[in-house]
Amino acid sequence: MNNGILSQEEIDALLKAQNLNVETEEDEFLSETDKDILGEVGNISMGNASTTLSMLVNRKVKIDTPKIEIVSKEKLKNEYPKPFVAVEVQYTKGLEGANLLIIKKEDALRIVDLMMGGNGEVSDGELTELHISAIGEAMNQMMGAAATSMSEMLKTRIDISPPTVEMADLQSGQLDDNAVLQQTHFIKIAFQMEI
Repeated sequence: MNNGILSQEEIDALLKAQNLNVETEEDEFLSETDKDILGEVGNISMGNASTTLSMLVNRKVKIDTPKIEIVSKEKLKNEYPKPFVAVEVQYTKGLEGANLLIIKKEDALRIVDLMMGGNGEVSDGELTELHISAIGEAMNQMMGAAATSMSEMLKTRIDISPPTVEMADLQSGQLDDNAVLQQTHFIKIAFQMEI
């Protein structure tokens, strides 16, 4: 370093060291192999779940390849600031843990409308108890199909709890007492679904 000015090599070394620290922090939770395995499990599980949803809405459902990343609770709150539908499913046998599915309110309304024979076009409306019950049933069947496919892959019985469904807003602290959200980091498996 000359006269307080960093050379290009020193800048590159600092950037490389900073990137290594970020990768090391993520690697603390999951290796690249772990992410690949979770991606494959997610792909197969959600493929079966989308087939189930396709039967419920009587339309073709496509999902893209899931993207896996580790996210902090704060990052999750910042990514989902608007109210959304939170569907929590606990594993009761074969696996420990839970899934928290996050669905935009508008998407939940569309799915329910399609389940009831509509065309999937909805105006901005509120979710009623009927909507919440219907989306809970859809998610129960979808996650049941996903659990069955995981059972086959892992050669062990996997059971889930009935899903709990609620409107949620992470920014408001509404779900701060949720057991799933007591963790500091999460494995986020994100995918686009097209109906």
